[in-house]
Order: sequence, then structure tokens, then C-alpha cells
Amino acid sequence: MRFTRRRAAAAVAVPAFVAALALTACAPGGGGGSATGGDAGDTLTLGMTADLPGLSVGIQPSYQGWFADAAWDTLLICDEFGKPSAQVAEEWEYNDDKSAATVKLREDITFSDGSDLTTEDVQAAYEFAGENNARFADLTFDIVDDYNMTITWPQPTPTLDLILCEAQISSAEYYAGDEQDTTVVGSGPYVYEPSKSTQGSTYTLTKNPDYFDSDTYPYETLELKVFTDPTAGLNALKTGQIDGILGSAATIEEAEKSGLEAVTLRGTTTRLLITDHNGETIPALGDVRVRQAMNMVFDRDSIATDLYRGYADPAYQIFRPGSSAYLEDLTEDPYPYDVEAAQALMAEAGFADGFTLQIPFFEGQNHDLLFPYVTEQLAQLNITVEQVNLTGPDAITELLSGTYPVPLWQLGNYGESLQDIKDYVLPDGIWNVSHQPDATIDGLWQTILTGSEEERIAAQQQINQYVIDQAWFVPMAYPDGFYLYSPDISVPTMSDFSALHPLLRDFQKN
Repeated sequence: MRFTRRRAAAAVAVPAFVAALALTACAPGGGGGSATGGDAGDTLTLGMTADLPGLSVGIQPSYQGWFADAAWDTLLICDEFGKPSAQVAEEWEYNDDKSAATVKLREDITFSDGSDLTTEDVQAAYEFAGENNARFADLTFDIVDDYNMTITWPQPTPTLDLILCEAQISSAEYYAGDEQDTTVVGSGPYVYEPSKSTQGSTYTLTKNPDYFDSDTYPYETLELKVFTDPTAGLNALKTGQIDGILGSAATIEEAEKSGLEAVTLRGTTTRLLITDHNGETIPALGDVRVRQAMNMVFDRDSIATDLYRGYADPAYQIFRPGSSAYLEDLTEDPYPYDVEAAQALMAEAGFADGFTLQIPFFEGQNHDLLFPYVTEQLAQLNITVEQVNLTGPDAITELLSGTYPVPLWQLGNYGESLQDIKDYVLPDGIWNVSHQPDATIDGLWQTILTGSEEERIAAQQQINQYVIDQAWFVPMAYPDGFYLYSPDISVPTMSDFSALHPLLRDFQKN
């Protein structure tokens, strides 16, 4: 799959901030990839631009989540459109309002510790997930036997397909034990090899010989190497130390000149999330004029052409083009760049003197250039941005705790916009970190739960228009992402529902 270029890159002197996610630093040496010792064709070596936050099944990222793809299974597996197929569950059905899922498990799945996977393990996995994920909270379980069960949610849930594709499953004994940070117990296509791994640097997994879908994963060994420096990662790919790594606007042209292959991805919207829209933590944010003013100090065209080097489009909404909630007619910025008009709105709202806003900062999370720009632009409204550096295994938990009501992030926009609404808009949404109720959103969500397909789509678009009018977000850009890989391997499909990178099952031998 060769490069796809939407436009010529804008000529700028600043480095692109579209570097890939990275939380801790380590640049491993040689070994691994398609040009190294041993039977190179039997080893797939992928570069990760972020270290794993830990080994626990409960904290695995979906972004660059190849370790999770390798070590654990899920009930179902979803394709790029969010459509499910069998994995641990070989049969499944939902009740009429999609508040319950009845599943029949495969009877031939064994964990890496030798125990059989049963409904008891699924219940333990979902209860564990529910401790930190609202999508799995307050579930009830009706276990018929070791391989048949019904899981019931407290309310109708139109995204059950996606939810059943989400939670990785370990054993009930694992969840009950106290070695979750040091032990990996899974039933996936690969088995973790701690003696061949160094946390923060290299993670080695070997093929599970008993895996039921072994043919989908052709490599005998999977190595994941951490590169937080984009140049080091690209050099590792060029020299055969690794077979693939995420690219950026800063590295794409050099990769092209070096004869590497690439997939162009469009799966994110860069945005500020103004979740304290009731002003409970920061009173000024409760005034829609303040939120609108915050939108008006960002020049979205310049962000796309300068900060992203032309590898982006300006974003006026958070939803992915082509999804049900996307407003096709919204072709002009509802909040055009106008600093003076924004300052006037602040004065009209009684907040001309501004306020202080703490925003978390993550190394490598596309913040290096964007964060100073956001700080500079908000300063024109007398909004003082205080950078709060978050690191370590609890960083994401702290980010989502509600302590910081206006996160800055390059978040996914899904092929199914219902998932965007659940994650970013509904009061219990993971990224709606202030979790504040809104009667209009509640009413439209009820229409989605109970209406016809036409009414459901109309309600999604009404939600989109409402959050635009209420300025709950400051969307900035739809950036291009790039996955770079060696010509020695093949990436014939792109199965990621979030369109952020290939999934483990997408990597194949030539």
C-alpha cells in the first residue's frame, strides 16, 4: 500500500507536533525486525511511540494496543466499521432494546496459565472493567453454565457490539490476586515472555500454539520496541531494526524518499473539551459566551496548514465525516477567528479579566508545539494556562478524574458516531470528565434509544448541532496520521475502528 498524499505540505520552519503518543523514554538498540538474526521472516517487530503504562489488563491502551491484541481475547472482535464477528463468544444475541447480551462461549480456549476460559472469567473481567469504565458499570450476570451466560446493562445500550469487542478477558484467579502489575494471564494469539522483555524498552511474545485462530497471526514471535523520539524510530525502520512504526508530518517525506510503505489515516480530531459547561469548577465556563470566545481565538486554517504542515483539514465539529452525526452542510467555521470579537464576548459575559485554567500535558502526546500555541491564544482572553505534567501509570486515570475540566487531546472520531456521543457528550462519558447532566442531551439520547433509524440519525445530528451552539468543544483540526512499514511485510487491511493504526491482525507476511 503506497503513500496517499492529499496535498503538498506547507512550507514551514517549525517542527510538526504530530509526533506519536509517548509517555516514557527509551530508544532500544538493534535486534528484532526483518533484517536481524535468526529466521527474520518469523518475527514481527513493531515500534511503539509510547511505553505500556504497565502489564495489567486493566490499563492497556487501545492506541498502539498491540500488546493487548496479542495477549488477551475479547468476547467479539469488531472490524473497521464496528461490525462484530466471533472471538471468545461463538454465538451471541441481544434483547429487543439492546440492554442484554446472551452469549455462548467457545469450549476450547485455555489461558496461558493452563486454566480453561469460562463464563466465570468473563464475569470477573467485566466486573473488573466496570471499576473504571462506565460502559461496564452496574452489570448483572445470569450464568447458565461454564459456556452460556446473559449480561444485562442497567439501560438500553445501542453500542453493545462495540462494548463486547472492548474488554480483554483474563482469568477470575488473576483478578482476585495481587500480581496484576507483574503477571500476564491471557488466551490470545501470543504469550508474554518476561525473561526476554525489559519494561520501558522491549516486550517479547511468542506464538500460542493452541490458539483457535492461529492462521490470522502468521509470525512466530512478536517484539514491541519503544521509541519516543520520532527520528530514532524512523531510523530504526530504515535500518531494519523494526518492521513498522507510526509516522508524522515531520517524517513522512523522508520515509517516502527511503522507499518505505505507508498507510494514511484519518481517525482523530484535535480539540479542547470544555466539560465544565455548568461552571461548577470554573464559573466562567458556565457562560456560553466564554466558551464561544475560546473557540474564536483559534485560527483553524493556520493550524491545519502551519502546525500540521498541510497534512490536516480545519475541523468545525468533532465527528468524523461520513458518520451519522456529521453535519455535511457545516462548510464554514461557526466561530470564525476573531480575537477582538472574542474579547468583546468575554467582557459582555463579565470575565474580561479572564481566569486560570490548568491543562494536563503529556510528553509526546502531540502537545509539544500545540500546547504553547493554545497557551498563547487563550492568553489573548486573559485566560492563564497552567501546564500540569502528568506521567506514570496513574496519568490517564488522573487525566480522566475530573480534576482538569478542559483536557487538550487529539481524540479519535469513530466510524460509529454513537460511540463519540457516549464517550464525549453523555454525562457518564469517559472523556466528559466533569460528568455534568444536560436535559437537552438526555432527551435526544432517549430518542436514539427508542426511535426509528431515521429518528436516531436525526437525533445524533441534533446533538452535534447543540454541542456546537453551546461550544462544549474547541475543535481545531482533522490531522492525517501515517503508519510506516517495511516493504518486507504486508498490511493488506486496516481493521481499526478508530482509524489510528493497523491492528495486530492486519500485519501479514509478503
